[in-house]
Amino acid sequence: MKIDIITFIQEELIILTNKKFSKKYISQYIIPIINNIYSSKDKKFIISGPQGSGKSTLTKLFKLVIEKFYKKKVMLLSIDDYYLSKSKRLILSKKIHPLLLTRGVPGTHDIKALKDHINKFKNQNFPINSPTFNKLKDDINNKINVFNNSEILLLEGWCCGSKPITNQYLFKNINNLENTFDKNKNWRKYYNSLLRNEYKSVFSLFDKQIYIQAPSFKYVLKWRYAQEKNNATKFNKKKFMNKEEVKKFIQHYEKLTKWMMQTMPAKVDMLIKIDSNQKIQKLLFKVNKYH
Repeated sequence: MKIDIITFIQEELIILTNKKFSKKYISQYIIPIINNIYSSKDKKFIISGPQGSGKSTLTKLFKLVIEKFYKKKVMLLSIDDYYLSKSKRLILSKKIHPLLLTRGVPGTHDIKALKDHINKFKNQNFPINSPTFNKLKDDINNKINVFNNSEILLLEGWCCGSKPITNQYLFKNINNLENTFDKNKNWRKYYNSLLRNEYKSVFSLFDKQIYIQAPSFKYVLKWRYAQEKNNATKFNKKKFMNKEEVKKFIQHYEKLTKWMMQTMPAKVDMLIKIDSNQKIQKLLFKVNKYH
């Protein structure tokens, strides 16, 4: 029996989230996003949002649906898979700033490789071999993803598409990490300069920007801690970050995440507003292209 698109999405969401979403919810919120992507003359999309907001889940779903029902191949990349190896981050931490040992901010990715892969997609130069990153080991995987052809490119990642932070906000200490470990502000100046230059040159290659808007930064801790517990169960990992450790970890991301929460909604082509349970509450579409 041929399965309809809404039932297919409902079943895939159960696999991806362990939750059942109503057909009404899928029709109202999921289908319009997919339609907007597959029917657009634009081919390259950025999907960003705070940690734990559902970027990976949504983009996996979009790829599955577009390939199955619209017969268009999707190249799905995560900026997280382009994190530098632990050994390279160690070198960075010694040369530039100790905080660069922790993955996350601009400067901790292999941005040259990412740019190369985006340009190869643009020129339809396949195959493209993209890296994968093991967050449990905090290092690069041996496994690679091979794309033999694709018509649509989705790049998902928490910092994707962000504009540089203004000095006024950049130099203001907003948490204990900045106050204690970045007193001379060299760490934040370094990642912001990369955001202004190398990262901008990558983000500018995209046609459209989609942003997931969380109701408040306080939910990032809740969502990130839930991810940590889920990964520990999923991968049978005995040790995982407790709530206090997650709280310290997300301080590395806090400034840029909050900056994006302030600035992104007015600039993007599509805004996905979610509630405290990561459910979509509203979709806003804009006519003007993101630059």
